[in-house]
Amino acid sequence: MEDVMVLSGFEQPAAEIGVFGGSGFYSLLENVQEVRIETPYGPPSDILFLAEHAGKRVAFLPRHGRSHSIPPHKINYRANVWAMKHLGVRYLISPCAAGSLQAHVQPEHFVVCDQYVDRTRGRADTFYEGPEVYHVSAADPFCPHLRRLAIEVIREHGITVHETGTIVVIQGPRFSTKAESRWFTEAGWQVIGMTAYPEAHLALEQAIAVVNISLITDYDSGIAAGEQVTPVTSDEVYAVFQKNAERVKSVVLELIGRIPLDLDSPCHHALDHAKIG
Repeated sequence: MEDVMVLSGFEQPAAEIGVFGGSGFYSLLENVQEVRIETPYGPPSDILFLAEHAGKRVAFLPRHGRSHSIPPHKINYRANVWAMKHLGVRYLISPCAAGSLQAHVQPEHFVVCDQYVDRTRGRADTFYEGPEVYHVSAADPFCPHLRRLAIEVIREHGITVHETGTIVVIQGPRFSTKAESRWFTEAGWQVIGMTAYPEAHLALEQAIAVVNISLITDYDSGIAAGEQVTPVTSDEVYAVFQKNAERVKSVVLELIGRIPLDLDSPCHHALDHAKIG
């Protein structure tokens, strides 16, 4: 790789598409450039990796850091999203490991979520802290066009995909109690994770189209639609995630190739009528 470039101001290489993910997504790509971004919100999780794929410039950022040393509640989500926007990213792919809350959503399935429920606390979750005030609607937090493309790609790769789903985002780093898991299941939510919020909303505040792809690794606390299964352990989650690493990488790289750079998303207009005054 080339030497790390430090960027500030508006002097940056272009990247149309961003990916929050680890080294597996770019390790096989050529001419990868390492870029350090300075943000008003502190440092991102890591340096960003710029590469070209399918004729498009792509920025990769491991949200937990390359060594997975940043737990979910400590991720600097604002810095990560701001860095992507600073590079010119308009389309953001956000894969994440997640648990299932329903028996029919099985480990190794993918869920392309269309909704989230925020159960985090204390996370900085807006760029608009005054004096300008924006109330950005989160009614439809994920881009419908990117979701459609992602579903097509996942299905073509022979992976079972659930075309909709609500992900409940918990604070972490602990997993749920059985009582919490039962509560989430009975509410009808399908997926549980720790990173989709505020990441998705912050992208929306920056008028970036975002798609969440949840890779199911386990049944949350062993409760799935009233059926008792073995409670999850970290080792089991990691084993399933590693097994699916190649599938996730293939899907993401194929999806990058499918995204038309002139695609107009509702997310790109999130600020159109959000400013107060």
